[in-house]
Amino acid sequence: MTKGLKMLYEGKAKKIYETADPELLLVHYKDDATAFNGLKKGSIRDKGYYNNQISAIFFKMLATRGVSNHFVELTGEREMLVKNLEIVPVEVVVRNIAAGSLAKRLGKSEGTKLPFPVLEFYYKDDELGDPMINRYHIKALELASPKEMDTIEEMALKINEILLAYLKPLGLELVDFKLEFGRHQGEIMLGDEISPDTCRFWDAKTHEKLDKDRFRRDLGKVEEAYQEILKRLKGEKTDV
Repeated sequence: MTKGLKMLYEGKAKKIYETADPELLLVHYKDDATAFNGLKKGSIRDKGYYNNQISAIFFKMLATRGVSNHFVELTGEREMLVKNLEIVPVEVVVRNIAAGSLAKRLGKSEGTKLPFPVLEFYYKDDELGDPMINRYHIKALELASPKEMDTIEEMALKINEILLAYLKPLGLELVDFKLEFGRHQGEIMLGDEISPDTCRFWDAKTHEKLDKDRFRRDLGKVEEAYQEILKRLKGEKTDV
């Protein structure tokens, strides 16, 4: 589907192509996998397929619940058409349960439930290692206006509420996840992806990790975890 299209950008997990319409872009999801700001590299078989399909399901569901996002349509197993956003260089992490870096920073046992969702902001800059920042930094660096950040915070918390309710009947715990937003025709919209690459999903009963932590921590059965998430989202019989 990308033959003849000009590639505008290649990231760790995706390639972005221009289309005949300047308002639309084509996103190709790759099988490449990285962790720890690119220090660990590898490949997960069919990861591009799973992340594309999973993200499409989440984006379509969120749109029906009033969350504006960049998704337009699937155009292939690994490609989707999206709106061309001016990305706000602030990654938003929503945390419901202590895990990963938060557990280490706060000295909490992994799996400790937080009394309410915690929002964290990171400066989207690979060369700097995506450092954590706060709203004072965001304002000083003019990454987004205070009004835009109010909107982003509200949207992030709303998305969290929707995802928690959506995933509970599927037997999944949403531990934490990363979101990216952008501007489109004056509106703040959700962009990037929602997948096992950007979310920590645990099985609600066994707490088995069903996300990229299996790659980060060399737990094995990485592809099976991604496949399991897609199966549950599609209502298919699961293996866990």
